[in-house]
Amino acid sequence: MQSEPEILCNVAISFDRCKITSVTCSCGNKDIFYCAHVVALSLYRIRKPDQVKLHLPISETLFQMNRDQLQKFVQYLITVHHTEVLPTAQKLADEILSQNSEINQVHGGRGCSASLSVTRGLCWAPEEQRLQLFSDGQQGVLLGSGSHCVCGVREMLKMRDSNGARMLTLITEQFMADPRLSLWTQQGTAMTDKYRQLWDELGALWMCIVLNPHCKLEQKVSWLKQLKKWNGVDVCPWEDGNHGNELPNLTNALPQGANANQENTGQCKSLEYQHLPAHKFLEEGESYLMLAVEVALIGLGQQRIMPDGLYAQEKVCRNEEQLISKLQEIELDDTLVKIFRKQAVFLLEAGPYSGLGEIIHRESVPMHTFAKYLFTSLLPHDAELAYKTALRAMRLRVLESTTPLGDMSHPHHIVSVVPNRYPRWFTLSHIESQQCELASTMLTAAKGDVQRLETVLESIQKNIHSSSHIFKLAQDAFKIATLMDSLPDITLLKVSLELGLQTVLTAAISLLSSSPALYKL
Repeated sequence: MQSEPEILCNVAISFDRCKITSVTCSCGNKDIFYCAHVVALSLYRIRKPDQVKLHLPISETLFQMNRDQLQKFVQYLITVHHTEVLPTAQKLADEILSQNSEINQVHGGRGCSASLSVTRGLCWAPEEQRLQLFSDGQQGVLLGSGSHCVCGVREMLKMRDSNGARMLTLITEQFMADPRLSLWTQQGTAMTDKYRQLWDELGALWMCIVLNPHCKLEQKVSWLKQLKKWNGVDVCPWEDGNHGNELPNLTNALPQGANANQENTGQCKSLEYQHLPAHKFLEEGESYLMLAVEVALIGLGQQRIMPDGLYAQEKVCRNEEQLISKLQEIELDDTLVKIFRKQAVFLLEAGPYSGLGEIIHRESVPMHTFAKYLFTSLLPHDAELAYKTALRAMRLRVLESTTPLGDMSHPHHIVSVVPNRYPRWFTLSHIESQQCELASTMLTAAKGDVQRLETVLESIQKNIHSSSHIFKLAQDAFKIATLMDSLPDITLLKVSLELGLQTVLTAAISLLSSSPALYKL
């Protein structure tokens, strides 16, 4: 800063094979990152290598000196730093003159500035000692910059730097040692959003590390032991990231309705994804983009049970929508459309592996958001498959009654689907809104097609249990049927009428079932 006085700092950087192995700076900065002076010298050395004097290891320099030069070197060193090195120099001199001393049992001496052995793994020198300084009641400082630390670890893993696991271990230990975790546990209160996000990031990074195919078996065993140790600590956050019983406001946390995915999409449309050939894979002509899209579709379509915790349920919805948002940035070509078709067919015909299979668990995570994306992507290329996928995904098993009392396919025989006892789905309102959006998308696409409109109507009547969402769909159908630029769609108007009637009947039966006295009347 111009207002600050200029400070002259002495900086020394040791490096080996283009990687920094140790740093020292006279500024005395005690942070978990390299100080500005170390960074400045590093950049200066990279940009102007000829302007920075490169010294050989001191052991090599000493080896080149004769007896007189060595004696002069030692005498001058002691004279310049006599108060600092004189006691140590005297001690070493006594030991060297003693034939039975330990120092005389070793040939040569240690080179403090020598490079690493060629046989040793190449790794950066993280500020590990500085990280450990925060273990004495300063965890808040470390965790306050947790996002920067996590980004640093992620970059290390990207570069296959073996220090990534070490750095992540230190960060995790500091997180677990934070006194606020103990306080929150005792009080039964929830972690702050900042800590929740950091905990999620740490978990995601540990998954990357333990799944690394390049790590050794003994490393995996060591990490497993450490993870079990942390898991056994009383203050270890739960899977849902919430120790307390507080229910945060999910309305703001999750996007709703049609706007759900729009020493992010609108903002990223400018991105272009290209097919880069992927060598050494099974099929010729595959690209990394193809593989990435296929893996994403496989992951989104897997059947998985809704977790118990509030925060974990919120995270399921958020992660799904974030991944779909990334997929929406990709412009589908013929090659990618083939992958979409293949995966859609596979998910429909698969067994319990698939969330779009014919039979799913009652508490399986619904596929509404994913199916809406598949539907809009497949519709221009394979309408039959698009509708088949979306209609299969319309179900919401957790709200279905095990003993239906009427025929759900006809509006005049509508019965109230009052759910039996089901787990606490904290995100149920959001899930039902996504189900409604899927139905509305199909209604819009089916305009003018009588058969498809009837099929979509039957699906709505069978699977949607919220009278407010049915009413919304009735409104949507009416708006679509009476657009200004075309003649009214009679079939859609009928759909709107039947959905409106169902809204009234569902609300009335729900009222009757909740009040036996009214039912008798």
